[in-house]
Amino acid sequence: MEFIIPFKGQVTYKLTLDPTVWIFDDRKLDLKTFFTEEHVDKDDLEEYKRGMGEHWSREIMEGATVPPTLNSEKKYKRQEKQDMLTGTFGMRFQPFLDNAEPADGASKVVFETASGDHDFTIEDAKQLIFKFSQDGKPLREDGPVHILLADGSNADQPITHVSAIRVE
Repeated sequence: MEFIIPFKGQVTYKLTLDPTVWIFDDRKLDLKTFFTEEHVDKDDLEEYKRGMGEHWSREIMEGATVPPTLNSEKKYKRQEKQDMLTGTFGMRFQPFLDNAEPADGASKVVFETASGDHDFTIEDAKQLIFKFSQDGKPLREDGPVHILLADGSNADQPITHVSAIRVE
């Protein structure tokens, strides 16, 4: 099975997606808790700016702090590695669609699969989630990704066997 998904059609940039490397991406979502817990979408740049502002203010008021010990850092890394080896993860589709830059006349996104095409409007497609890992393993049998709706209503019956993404 091919693990690379071509992004084609009426886009400025023809991309290829490789879900096997998303495990290292900080934007990945933990799908074991994503649909059951309340989550708030956040702007990463704004979050970074807010955190840096708080850090700056704290250092001005309290002085510099000693960095965490090496042992606590190792413990965190070990837990993060364990999570990667056993977790079920997904990625939002919107950043990939935004990076491809759909043409002005484009109105829908078509996912080509072994069972036929699945169409979504561009706005609806931005809400989709690509599941790329189940219990720490890539989706080799029916992957490389499963397409999930943002509300998780199709989590038991996702769109599988995605071979290409076409913008029309």
